Amino acid sequence: MLQSRALVIALILLLSTTPPEVQSKSLFEKDRRDLLAIPEAIASYIYETVNKVSPKVGQFLLDTVQSPSVIAARQRIVKEAAKVSVMFEQLMEKIKSLWYTKVLGY
Repeated sequence: MLQSRALVIALILLLSTTPPEVQSKSLFEKDRRDLLAIPEAIASYIYETVNKVSPKVGQFLLDTVQSPSVIAARQRIVKEAAKVSVMFEQLMEKIKSLWYTKVLGY
């Protein structure tokens, strides 16, 4: 029972990425606007751990993540996350502008 729960959790985390994508990205890039960077890194670490323990389960997870339905869902999530990220940056610019003009008087 515990093993199946762990497998389900690992699968859910892996649905957002594929391992080669995670390993090629840096989490600490200053200009990075990808909100999925941390979940991708966590999924990569879980995949690597599961793959070391059981290569069959690791292959199953990799095959599942690369299925067309999961890829389509991930692309939609990435698209929406990019929109939210842009809106957040615009909000931060407005707050910064208000701070400089109204509070500091520049």
